[in-house]
Amino acid sequence: MVERNIEALLSRRAREERRRPREVRAADLITAFAGSMRFVYLHLVVYGAWVLVNLPWSPWRFDRQFIVLGTAASIEAIFLSTFILISQNRMTALADKRADLDLQVSLLAEHEVTRLIRLVSAVAERLGVEESRSPELGELKRDVRPEAVLDTLEAAAARARPGSEPGEGAGRGGAGPR
Repeated sequence: MVERNIEALLSRRAREERRRPREVRAADLITAFAGSMRFVYLHLVVYGAWVLVNLPWSPWRFDRQFIVLGTAASIEAIFLSTFILISQNRMTALADKRADLDLQVSLLAEHEVTRLIRLVSAVAERLGVEESRSPELGELKRDVRPEAVLDTLEAAAARARPGSEPGEGAGRGGAGPR
């Protein structure tokens, strides 16, 4: 089962990689190169040579005030930051998709566990097991309502914020997360 899941995830990832537009693939390649030591070494060589050639005693001097160098570096920074933002936006979208998948899997698992608790509790009641009368079981048998959990989290965050009013953003009629 684990191998099947891994294979399905790898297949999906490869399919999504192939579907990326050419521009996004180019931005990712540029970003990957810009984040490498080869990029650093290349810049050390190019900018170092530029500075050496333009020192006051150099006969090949062409950028006396390093204005051209500064302009080139500024333009490069503009483009690199744009490529990095494009890659970050893509990675954020992927992270959001994975978070949605995680949430769905967690909700399904929670629902299955709740159903199992109901089933085992019913069997325990029939067999007269003492633990079947535990007051905690009542809450555990109820399905989790994601919107109620979000409301509770928002209310707690509102209470924790400095300057918030007591009771502001309360849990909508006292509904608990389940």
